[in-house]
Amino acid sequence: MLTVYTRHHPDCPKKDDSTYRRCRCPKWLDGTLPGRKGRFRASAKTKSWEQAELLARKYEHSAIQGEEIKPAKMPTVKEAVKVFLGDAEARGLASATLQKLHYIFEVQLLGFANETGLTFLNEFNPRNLTEWRQSWREKELARKKKFERVIGFFWFCVRQGWLRENPTATMGRVIAKHVPTDYFTAEEYKCIIDATYRLGEYAERSWAPEKRGIRIRALTELMRWSGLRIRDAATLERARLVENKLMLYQAKTGTPVFVPLPPHVAELLRTVPPGLDPNPNYFFWSGNGLPKTYVANWQRAYRRLFAVANLHKPDGTPKRAHCHMFRDTFAVEMLLAGVPIDQVSILLGHASVRVTEKHYSPWVRARQDQLEKSVQAAWQLAPGHNPAAS
Repeated sequence: MLTVYTRHHPDCPKKDDSTYRRCRCPKWLDGTLPGRKGRFRASAKTKSWEQAELLARKYEHSAIQGEEIKPAKMPTVKEAVKVFLGDAEARGLASATLQKLHYIFEVQLLGFANETGLTFLNEFNPRNLTEWRQSWREKELARKKKFERVIGFFWFCVRQGWLRENPTATMGRVIAKHVPTDYFTAEEYKCIIDATYRLGEYAERSWAPEKRGIRIRALTELMRWSGLRIRDAATLERARLVENKLMLYQAKTGTPVFVPLPPHVAELLRTVPPGLDPNPNYFFWSGNGLPKTYVANWQRAYRRLFAVANLHKPDGTPKRAHCHMFRDTFAVEMLLAGVPIDQVSILLGHASVRVTEKHYSPWVRARQDQLEKSVQAAWQLAPGHNPAAS
């Protein structure tokens, strides 16, 4: 007969009582098994007395049936995280994604496990995971994405056979309010371009003021009229500009996708002054260092530019501006002009038109026109409607 006992941590208040059930110290099994000689002692790989009791009964049943007894090999949290991150790298995930995964699981999850005394993977449950989630300080959308990654981690553990159930399955999802895509109106965009001519006092000493203004103006025009993200725009190769057309990317079919640029934008790119460490293969980038670091430098420059532009909403409050809004402006202006959303999706390089619909569906002109027609058609059926007044 197997009995459960607690192997207390040195600092546990109940360290002198091996039969105490409610602490979070490891539970062990000790005793004899039917039909087996000798004493059986093994870790239950859990801190739950109830789970340890269930495991003890399972071992006894297996012994009665004559089955081989193999103590469960439950990986530690550290081992599970290592395997999960190794698989993420083997799948070829982007370096930015891998960096986030390493921080969430190696720093935050393992840090929480060490603080709370969680050693093995099966010691996670909805209660302690909820406690961990309550300590998160990210904003709504970041918390939502982080929790989705945590869910994915535990599903990975289930698929590996380490867990029977995903402990996050019964936890409520993180709700993030969807903020409609914002963009720059024609007047706001003009203010931004005008601000590029007034950057002299903000320019660094190592940069000629006119060069700083010209370079950030060229990058701004490029993002606005091509829809490129700032990283793709800042590291754009000169060879991708063919006459007044820019090759956005190579489609899966092998066919290049081009977008025409306004002549003044193409000319501005061709004549953009070089940076401090010029590279003839790129418009802006030197080709040295990490693109992420280079983009961060441009983002700081844009914060200064937006401060100079000093944009405001119609109600007079300051308007939040960021670089991705140039890409949003490209997409929204095309949709408002009646360009089909599937074509806009291709130009943006989205994997599916559903991604485009998720972010830009409110701006589809055809949909807006149809809504107006549907409302007007409903008028005809309304009681007391006067057709002459329509």
